[in-house]
Amino acid sequence: MEKYMLMAPCHFGLEAVLKKEIQNLGYDIERVEDGRVVYSGDVSAIPRSNIFIRTAERILLLAGEFEADDFDMLFEGTKALPWEKYLPRDAKFWVTKATTSSSQLASGSAIQSVVKKAMVERMKETYHVNRFDEDGDEYPVRVFIFKNKVSIGIDTTGVSLHKRGYRELVGKAPISETLAAALIMLTPWRSDRILVDPFCGSGTFPIEAALIGANIAPGVNREFTSCDFNKFIDKKIWYDAYNEARDMEKKDISMSIQGYDIDPSMIRVAMKNAAAAGVDKHIHFQARPVKELSSPKPYGFIITNPPYGERLEEKAALPELYTEIGQAYSGLRDWSMFLITSYDQAEKYIGRKADRNRKIYNGMIKSYFYSFMGAKPPKREK
Repeated sequence: MEKYMLMAPCHFGLEAVLKKEIQNLGYDIERVEDGRVVYSGDVSAIPRSNIFIRTAERILLLAGEFEADDFDMLFEGTKALPWEKYLPRDAKFWVTKATTSSSQLASGSAIQSVVKKAMVERMKETYHVNRFDEDGDEYPVRVFIFKNKVSIGIDTTGVSLHKRGYRELVGKAPISETLAAALIMLTPWRSDRILVDPFCGSGTFPIEAALIGANIAPGVNREFTSCDFNKFIDKKIWYDAYNEARDMEKKDISMSIQGYDIDPSMIRVAMKNAAAAGVDKHIHFQARPVKELSSPKPYGFIITNPPYGERLEEKAALPELYTEIGQAYSGLRDWSMFLITSYDQAEKYIGRKADRNRKIYNGMIKSYFYSFMGAKPPKREK
């Protein structure tokens, strides 16, 4: 069976989580780079990756890779790729983005133009026509150049994978669905343990946790650009992937997931988003401040994205806020706490040094994912 090379971009610092997801789907890792994982699989890897993967931004079908240190080499390298294998004669194709780093080819717009012209020339020779109406299905293309190595991929996703379809409303400082899922997967939380987000905002952490716990595939309720790549992906492969995802859902699972926020309007937003995601029955939302966080039960988890004072007037309130976080956490017996923040005094005011501090980029903001580990629960007797 033919193998396809795929590239999955992700948040910087979370490549290992994405790599594990891909391996769990049964695909071979070719290489791991900063902010992306390249892997291979049969044609079903395209629908299954889009439907099942929680931590990638999109899935690109690699049309090819080659070296180019000038625009002539870029043109010839692009033209040599077998575009007709993927694109039908009426395809609407364009270069939606070109990213370049440490390369002699520095102009993104020029790269886009040259790649498009080369694709057109290849298609002209293949289909024996002088012009294309491009009135068929869409085939967006992305180009990555690093140190003169060119990677060109067809975007099989379309709207980014973080758009699960449930979050129409967001808070002031939202965390993306893909980042939230990846951070949850970095923790040892499992669906039989309590999880609380005391700064839940629009509900992303609790909702993503519920989706993970119930084994609901993040892309099961949306469509993708490659649903129409009929030249090489049979519709049955898509139907099989969607059916596989629905068959794997845990219908009768019971979870204790809680989302709190001091703003009642955000709680209403979070409740609407949870309902749209189909996981509202698994989450209890309530308007309350972090200083009121308490629980008699041990071995729970806090996973949260607290405010970190991007605006100057907000920074003055951070010492008191992070002190309250630390005090609330210290009153919980054998709990673990994981929080992402760019506030560099977080540990000082929480009152405890983190057991681990992982650097994460939340968009363009350099942040840290602090891990404060509690005791492990005793092993259950079989």
